[in-house]
Amino acid sequence: MTLPYALKHSGGPLILIALSVVAYLMEPLSGEWLSYDRFAIQGLETWRVLTGNIVHTNGFHVLLNVAGLILLWALHGEHYRIGRFLKVFIWCALGTSAGLYLYSPDMILYAGLSGALHGLFVWGAMMDIYNQVKSGWLLLFGVGIKLFHEQWFGSSHSVAMLIDASVAVDAHLYGAFAGFIIFELMYVFSRSKEVKKTPK
Repeated sequence: MTLPYALKHSGGPLILIALSVVAYLMEPLSGEWLSYDRFAIQGLETWRVLTGNIVHTNGFHVLLNVAGLILLWALHGEHYRIGRFLKVFIWCALGTSAGLYLYSPDMILYAGLSGALHGLFVWGAMMDIYNQVKSGWLLLFGVGIKLFHEQWFGSSHSVAMLIDASVAVDAHLYGAFAGFIIFELMYVFSRSKEVKKTPK
């Protein structure tokens, strides 16, 4: 497998890693002002629905999520363009936060990339399938099994201890769903553009 080292493929993940590291270095201030906080959002601090996805509970949390992002880049980096990657990440992050706000009212605080990363994973797998890369089906099936296991059996206790917080399995589900919806919308939009360009 050839890794997508070109800046056009790696620039988006590098920006996201830099934002996450800077936010961590600015703790505890960044956590107080940027994390997803249901009550603060109800108080119109609406930026938290996006920024909550780049702050973390501790250094291990940052490292785990950065490692996950690097793995996604290795798997799907050829589909990344800086602008496209950032747009997909933003919509996955917003989808994660919207899901938590609307459907998980008991989730008061949330921080981390993991929900949006699940969205990026699903989007990347769907892009593989669209480009006739058969392993995309395997990746999609694998993440589906993971999500089912988390919803049915809960999260890993060891990971929760490592990041000093409970693992937000609902965020993973909402992020994955957002990634799927974003791919479908992008596909429909690209098809409509092709139809408009077709000579008549």
